[in-house]
Amino acid sequence: MVGFTTALMQIPIFSTVKIFVLIIFALVIFMSVFLLLNYRIEKFMYNEIKQLYEELEPEYRGELNEILITDNIDSLLDNVKELALRRSVELDSLKDQATFRREFLGNIAHELKTPLFTVQGYILTLLDGALKDSSVNKKYLERANKGVERLTYIINDLDLLTKLEKQDIKLEIEEFDILELIKSVFELLEMQASKSDIRLELDQLYNSSILVNADRERVQQVLTNLIMNSIKYGKKKGTTEISVQPIYENKIIVRVRDNGLGIGEEHLPRLFERFYRVDKSGNRRKGGTGLGLAIVKHIIEAHNEQIFIESKPAIGSEFSFTLDKAILVEAS
Repeated sequence: MVGFTTALMQIPIFSTVKIFVLIIFALVIFMSVFLLLNYRIEKFMYNEIKQLYEELEPEYRGELNEILITDNIDSLLDNVKELALRRSVELDSLKDQATFRREFLGNIAHELKTPLFTVQGYILTLLDGALKDSSVNKKYLERANKGVERLTYIINDLDLLTKLEKQDIKLEIEEFDILELIKSVFELLEMQASKSDIRLELDQLYNSSILVNADRERVQQVLTNLIMNSIKYGKKKGTTEISVQPIYENKIIVRVRDNGLGIGEEHLPRLFERFYRVDKSGNRRKGGTGLGLAIVKHIIEAHNEQIFIESKPAIGSEFSFTLDKAILVEAS
């Protein structure tokens, strides 16, 4: 160690400075080359990513400008990851929509096929000679007419649902007594309820009117669809009960409760879809177009109100929806 120190002290001062300068120069060259290479690599990657996204469809150009707003490679990569995540979510949504469309087309084909084949069968039978047989011709024509009526119901419901979705229907908002409307719907459906041995009733005796602001005809359609649904899927000697309760100063909630078959929790998120069936067996004996609940949902949403569903198998279901309560103005 002493010998090395002695040897170092013997090196001329000029040589020491020269070595130090060379080391500094080498470090500067190394850092310059490193920074230049790093810059060139980042620039290369940036240009490659830019070239990749410039080949995208025109509708993505706006997002392209967003992700290329930085020339920092880390920020750029973060932006690309964010865009990739959005694309992944969109792809999942498109897959769900494709599945829905397939199911919808299959369901509507099934709904239309059954009455069409019924009508066609009776007409062909009549054309083959039954038209001259007075003992069956009228009966076959009546059955064919029922098939045509079912087709008309489906088409009218589809037309109404399309108009509601496109907001082509103007609501006729008026003030009316919701209790009086419920009683009138009970009267209309009394025969169907008695056939199924189901009792329709209010939850209590209401001593005064409950006035609401809504489209009376559309709310009647909502009540009719919900009560008919409870009758179709109710149990023998069961009950469909309706209650009307205030929830805020200017809101009421109408509850349609039954003690029927109930619905499994897995079906509830899709219950308001067109033609969605809880029973996948394809049994149509209970009638209906499969559009009733979808129409109910769109009518309530057209009023800027909310609809809710609670149900448990073998216990029953409760559909409820809100409406604007009419504010009584006292005379001065």
